[in-house]
Amino acid sequence: MGGRAVTAACLLVLYCFSSVCSAEGLVRVGLKKKPLDRASLQAAKITARTGGFDDAINRKFGLREGGEFHSDEGDYVSLKNYLDAQYYGEIGIGTPAQTFTVIFDTGSSNLWVPSSKCYFSLACFFHSKFKASQSSTYQKDGKSCDIQYGSGAISGFLSKDHVTVGELSVKDQVFTETTKEPGLTFLMAKFDGILGLGFQEIAVDKVVPVWYNMIDQGLVQEPVFSFWMNRNADEDEGGEIVFGGVDPNHFKGNHTYVPVTRKGYWQFDMGDFLINDESTGFCAGGCAAIADSGTSLLAGPTGIITEINHAIGASGIVSQECKTVISEYGEVILELLMAQTNPQKVCSQIGLCSYDGTKEVSMGIASVLEKEAREAKVSSGLDDAMCSACQMAVVWMQNQLARNKTKEQILTYLNQLCERLPSPNGESIVDCNQISSMPDVTFSIGGNKFKLTPDQYVLKVGEGAASQCVSGFMGLDVPPPLGPIWILGDIFMGVYHTVFDYGNLRLGFAEAV
Repeated sequence: MGGRAVTAACLLVLYCFSSVCSAEGLVRVGLKKKPLDRASLQAAKITARTGGFDDAINRKFGLREGGEFHSDEGDYVSLKNYLDAQYYGEIGIGTPAQTFTVIFDTGSSNLWVPSSKCYFSLACFFHSKFKASQSSTYQKDGKSCDIQYGSGAISGFLSKDHVTVGELSVKDQVFTETTKEPGLTFLMAKFDGILGLGFQEIAVDKVVPVWYNMIDQGLVQEPVFSFWMNRNADEDEGGEIVFGGVDPNHFKGNHTYVPVTRKGYWQFDMGDFLINDESTGFCAGGCAAIADSGTSLLAGPTGIITEINHAIGASGIVSQECKTVISEYGEVILELLMAQTNPQKVCSQIGLCSYDGTKEVSMGIASVLEKEAREAKVSSGLDDAMCSACQMAVVWMQNQLARNKTKEQILTYLNQLCERLPSPNGESIVDCNQISSMPDVTFSIGGNKFKLTPDQYVLKVGEGAASQCVSGFMGLDVPPPLGPIWILGDIFMGVYHTVFDYGNLRLGFAEAV
């Protein structure tokens, strides 16, 4: 019996050396969760579409005006606004540790907290401030630092001190003490600062991120961290971030791993996006995606979000450009597609786009008057709007043709879609009583399907009689070659336990429990 017991114990020890078996030796940080309210969710969508995502994405992904591609990695800046961030935890800075509540954000890479020298920003008066004079391990740096977010730039200066994360003490960590936090975002925030878990490539001033120093200082067993987010609204526990590996109690089954395709954000390639197991077409050839713990939303190509709005009955806006394209060019587009014309060239052939997927094309403007009229359209933005509407219509029509719909059915359906485009003001209200009849949506990742049910992607905001149901999707358009792109926030990461494997430059997804 004794021999068997020793053998069994040895087998157990060997088994628990596997990467996901044992929860021992892992560093855990508990996450708190704040409920979403309609005002902050709507503000997040407005900021993202008007001042945040649309402008910042161009800078962050190396794009310039006119769609010119610029490959300098140093041009990355954050597109975030944090107005809808729900999950946050505590860290300490200095000796003795001064406590701060932060968002653990995989979509940025800097650590910042308010400074005791923040005198003129109202937000600083309502949050914990770092007092350098009270830390025996503080080291002055003093270099000025600006970090651009969708909701505005924060300003401050760099400092160096020990940072405590869970039971870990990261020595000599460079961070930003903010002296200016504009706008209402950080005034209303439940958190004091941000701890970025992205790659150093997007760190402002190339500051070494906290996570890098954890690895370099030998503080974690494995160069891996993972997120478990508790989506059960009836439980107080918000979730947990685990440094050094994964906790097998947080998921079931095996993770599907995909490689990081662009260091900066945790970016990877995903396949098609389906509504009720039917392709939407926009990502049939693949899309980029980013796993982002700093947002609750799911952001994707406007053409797909429009189809989702139609399928779930979400409020949207009527696009006159879209209506015009369908009424004036709908039949011509259909004929060209049925004649096997290259879909990328359809909109340039009918004169609505100057780009055919490979090169700029001559629009053949015959007269000075036509040229002047066209220049007026370009300056007003109408030309771009018509081109975008045409490109969406082509993909929608391709999908409908693949389902053997008639011409009349296709044109009717597209006209309905033209009335469901995502609203720039962030509104996307749905009927709470219809959630059970709404379709499932599915992301194709690593050859597997990751499904979200309506009760998972529809957000309930407010309480009691004032509660409403809001779609968790928003439109985000990034042009090729870097787009189309998806931002997968907490709605996705709450359903699927997410592993950030820095050592192997990959992400893993498995069903969360």
